[in-house]
Amino acid sequence: MPVCRGCLGKAEPLAAEYFCVQCRTPFLSRFPLDQEGRCALCRRGVRGFDAAYSFGFYESELRALIHLFKYGRVQTLSAPLGRLLMRALPREQSFDVIVPMPLHWRKRWQRGFNQSALLAREIGRRTHIPVCSALRRVRYTASQAGLTSAKRRANVSGAFRGRGKLEGQRVLLIDDVMTTGATAASCARALKRAGARHVTLLTLARADRRLAIDPALIHANFSGRSQDAQS
Repeated sequence: MPVCRGCLGKAEPLAAEYFCVQCRTPFLSRFPLDQEGRCALCRRGVRGFDAAYSFGFYESELRALIHLFKYGRVQTLSAPLGRLLMRALPREQSFDVIVPMPLHWRKRWQRGFNQSALLAREIGRRTHIPVCSALRRVRYTASQAGLTSAKRRANVSGAFRGRGKLEGQRVLLIDDVMTTGATAASCARALKRAGARHVTLLTLARADRRLAIDPALIHANFSGRSQDAQS
């Protein structure tokens, strides 16, 4: 099923005024960030990965393209989607190896391919960085949909294991979508146990969770209710 250039061109790059400097999580205000520009999760070391970049938000045309690629099994979309990934990757960054997010063998058998591996191959072809299957999914996990951030982290804890030696290497971890980052964090920890020095996550899209997680908005709403109660 071909996709025209017009539809591909409708995918919009991510835009927000406030970001965490490490995980690039967008916020509605600067309130959740410390003086260095890091969010609470990065300050606590929960993330696991050292940096994260995404082309756009997981919505509208970009979401439709990812669904067509991933669930519609239109594997030829890996090339144009790879171009979008390249747009999100900072030019000044350098990496020793590209690692795709692994699928459990059962999920790969059901889908017929690993979408992250196809995207990683595109990035490798464009950057001339070697692609390595340095991660293995050793435990089948329940769907992350509907789980809280804490339960997502627990669900994927210990689900990945590094393969081979990555001593001192800078790794670019490729996935299609980042929601809370729990899966990527578990992968990053496995890669670092295998010796990786630095892990950067690169995804096509990330969920826009600003309304759900922005403490400034929660604080404003709480203050408003307190004032109403006093009046």
